[in-house]
Amino acid sequence: MTLTVPHKPHDRAFADDVARFEKNIYQTSKGVIRQAVLAADLAALIASEKPLRVLDVGAGIGQVNQLFARQGHQVVHTDIAPQMVQAAQQAHQQAGLCAQYRYEVAGLQALPERLAGQTFDVILCHAVLEWLAQPERALATLRPLLAEQGWVSLMFYNRRAKEMANLVYGNFDYVRAGLEVKKKVRFSPQRPLYIEHVKDWALAQQLTVFKHSGVRCIHDYLREREDQARDDLVAMELLYRQQDPFRQLGRYQHLLLRSER
Repeated sequence: MTLTVPHKPHDRAFADDVARFEKNIYQTSKGVIRQAVLAADLAALIASEKPLRVLDVGAGIGQVNQLFARQGHQVVHTDIAPQMVQAAQQAHQQAGLCAQYRYEVAGLQALPERLAGQTFDVILCHAVLEWLAQPERALATLRPLLAEQGWVSLMFYNRRAKEMANLVYGNFDYVRAGLEVKKKVRFSPQRPLYIEHVKDWALAQQLTVFKHSGVRCIHDYLREREDQARDDLVAMELLYRQQDPFRQLGRYQHLLLRSER
């Protein structure tokens, strides 16, 4: 069966990039650190004895939501790219977890209509906002799907960290140009976000920051990266992820948000 879905032309989808996406993101030290930080920040929710309803937005091939599925929680896995959803289904089947899943091919903006009348205890939205044409609307769009006292796990690409890394590399002209380039890098988000803006969007939706972690606070500033995935680097990333000023330099930022109403 072929799955198709309409989407806004300015939102980025990875319909033809499943293998490259997995290789370039999840099979690298970047992916190891991302998984470690998210697993640590979400540990209490994952271990909840109460069965949780989890919605994963832009879930890709579903590595993070498997942490919930393995503990018996029910997951609605969504992605705008049908190829990503199909790859996730195959991975979950191989892991023996398909009974915990439902799948939807849909972009973030379509979810309130697609999932009308449903609410979720946990909404995961990782590395999605920076690919949207209007990221400032994302939390407002997802808010009706959040249960009372529910949680939003939001990870996004940090503009300040991108600036800092390019300053360290000596790419001064690029920084002066506002981080704009003529040729886009395929897996490099082109709309990095300011932490304070995202926190303002959360506050407007009556979401309180419960945890705030930096992802790759150290990794991206190393001179030598052949040993990037070593255990001591991951341990140091976990140690410094919630300490300022280090977390402000994380290439990604993770906010665990709690509903106030």
